[in-house]
Amino acid sequence: MDPTASRVPETKQSIPEDRRPLLIVLSGPSGVGKDTVLARMRELGSPCHFVVTATTRPPRDSERDGVDYIFISGPRFQALKEAGGLLEWANVYGYFYGVPRAQVAEALREGKDVIIKIDVQGAATIRRRVPGALFIFLAPPSMDELTKRLSERMTESPDTLRRRLDTARSEMREAVHFDHVVNNHSGRVDDTAAEIERIVALQKRAGAGSRIEL
Repeated sequence: MDPTASRVPETKQSIPEDRRPLLIVLSGPSGVGKDTVLARMRELGSPCHFVVTATTRPPRDSERDGVDYIFISGPRFQALKEAGGLLEWANVYGYFYGVPRAQVAEALREGKDVIIKIDVQGAATIRRRVPGALFIFLAPPSMDELTKRLSERMTESPDTLRRRLDTARSEMREAVHFDHVVNNHSGRVDDTAAEIERIVALQKRAGAGSRIEL
């Protein structure tokens, strides 16, 4: 099945109020380690559905289509957006990124908790659209550490790197609007993954859940 398709299959029965799945939104500045943390959560057997974002950006050497991102052309992205097939989308440094609506809705309808990795601007959009979602901000130990991580990645030009760092400083100020802030220390990805799982478990025990009106 095309993971970017806009049609959402119907289900035969609704999910009871006290068993609603969670939509978990993980955000934070570029370079903070969102991909690394989510990959580790998958390796550790998290039962969540991890949403694969669609993008017009070309893949990096280590990235796999359909696993790290869904790599699509600009015209296809535009058609998907116009058809209402994206829960949220944004232009980031000249490339488009979007969250496939059908992928999220189908997993929630099946009763699965869903994790979306998204930028801070996109998180604000989803906050308005999905009541009851859980918002987690992944933060670096310091801006110096974030600068080091982005510099070592060596995937951007100096000008792009400066723009990313300026954006990151602005994004850090938005952490106050999130339900939880988790610090992602270098070399401690297991601790970060465990903290996110702990927060999700607490929310589930409290009976929180996302209304599936996407």
